[in-house]
Amino acid sequence: MLGLNLDYPLLVSTIIDHAAVSYGDTEIVSCGRVETIRTNYRAIAERARRLASALSHLGLGQGTFVGSLAWNTHRHLELFYGVSGFGGVLHTANPRLPPEQILYAVNFTGYHTLFVDLDTVPLAEQLAPRLETVDRFIVMARREDMPATSLRNVLCYEDLISTGDPGFTWAEVDERHGCALCFTSGTTGKPKGVLYSHRGTVVSTLSVGGGNGWALSADDVILGMPGFFHCNGWAVPFLAPMYGCKLVLPGRRADDEFLHGLIVNEGVTVAAAVPTIWLGLLDHCRRSGQGLGRLQRVFSGGTAPPAEMIDAYMREYGVRFSHGWGMTETTHGATVSFAAQGLQHEEAVAAMRTQGKPLYGNEIRIVDEDDKPLPRDGKTPGHLQCRGHWIAGAYFRQPEIDLQTEDGWMRTGDIAMIDPDNTLHIVDRAKDVIKSGGEWISSQALEEAATRHPAIREAAVVAMPHPRWQERPFLIVVPMQDAVVSHEELRAHLLQHVPKWWLPDQVAFVADLPHGPTGKIQKEALRRRVAEGVIVPTPL
Repeated sequence: MLGLNLDYPLLVSTIIDHAAVSYGDTEIVSCGRVETIRTNYRAIAERARRLASALSHLGLGQGTFVGSLAWNTHRHLELFYGVSGFGGVLHTANPRLPPEQILYAVNFTGYHTLFVDLDTVPLAEQLAPRLETVDRFIVMARREDMPATSLRNVLCYEDLISTGDPGFTWAEVDERHGCALCFTSGTTGKPKGVLYSHRGTVVSTLSVGGGNGWALSADDVILGMPGFFHCNGWAVPFLAPMYGCKLVLPGRRADDEFLHGLIVNEGVTVAAAVPTIWLGLLDHCRRSGQGLGRLQRVFSGGTAPPAEMIDAYMREYGVRFSHGWGMTETTHGATVSFAAQGLQHEEAVAAMRTQGKPLYGNEIRIVDEDDKPLPRDGKTPGHLQCRGHWIAGAYFRQPEIDLQTEDGWMRTGDIAMIDPDNTLHIVDRAKDVIKSGGEWISSQALEEAATRHPAIREAAVVAMPHPRWQERPFLIVVPMQDAVVSHEELRAHLLQHVPKWWLPDQVAFVADLPHGPTGKIQKEALRRRVAEGVIVPTPL
């Protein structure tokens, strides 16, 4: 017997409608290249309806793909709702990726309309001759700010908005219908597309914003730093309106002084970014002697944040960290760390550095090479798999890639351990783990141990061939400014945190590490630098 609840589909449009009615006056601050706009959810909802209407008049219908090549602004926010609102699918192309990868993703998807903002017009001009299907560009700007451009068939966003119907009725689609498309960053071959559904997006946002996730309420002010092209901006375009939060969008800028000004002047309470951003902001605050205003908690992803940095934010500024794990294939976050208020400081820091526990709607397990489950004992490493309401079951138009196991779990490509209480510890990417004498050495654990040294800013570990042990770790570190660390000091420090047989055979001190478009350290680029003799190892 079926229940008697109303059959009310989980559609993305319900999020912005909820915000418009319940939190219509709540402010949205959008920082663009030529203007800073202050608007609210009521206005954004109306403009999204106008956009959906205008695109429908251009002949775009249900199932149509539309592209964006843009940064985090109020207009990009409107695209998420306007495009999905007429039944379309928004492909958020990543302007930080190499041009060849952007071209591949756009051409592979094969749409006709591409939205660009003022900062990405030059990139669009560079790509245009090799875009196979795009024949219409919409510049996300006011008429008076429209640039001279070599792009053909160009429309002005604000002109387009003005032609739309503010009373447009959202399309009625199945909640399993696609609403957004995001491609992986192509670190292991060509980018792969993940097609998100309305249902998965809404359920994920509900879970991520809950008490064991971001713990959001209408008292919060969110600084949306993760690019909207990266896992839907870590759900920020949906979290903020769903929970009635004031939303601050920084556009393209991510320099320390600018972000600090936004945090303090706009009363930001919650912010999310990769550890590189948090390291830079911490340095800025220490140099300038400034505080962080109302900031209470930050969320970190991509790579594990250094324990010293977490400790500093807590002790010096009263800001609590949460670290999480997720990937393009998990829509938004899949696990989030949680440190109970009653924990001692050291225990809290340790809890914040884990990848945490699964949010409701997602399950995790580790398996061996034959997909047989391994124990959750906090000691046994295995291949991480997950399943849930917002986890990808296949790649977009690539059914030949074996993403899903026979019993319905997604292969993540990560190596992990799981505690008896279901806390997740990412050990490494499967391609980065160091296999020494038949045993695994975690490059991430070695990196974390190195960054516990107060004079080390960042660290990366890659494998080096060894005639006896097959592979041995090579440690590459970036010292703090003007700091000097001897080999002997570093060796003694590492021995306090890792087994002796894990000690790297070689070390190199460098000025910086290569980071990818999502803030992760690019191990392949490091390996090339080593192979080319740019980075020279010395015995530790």
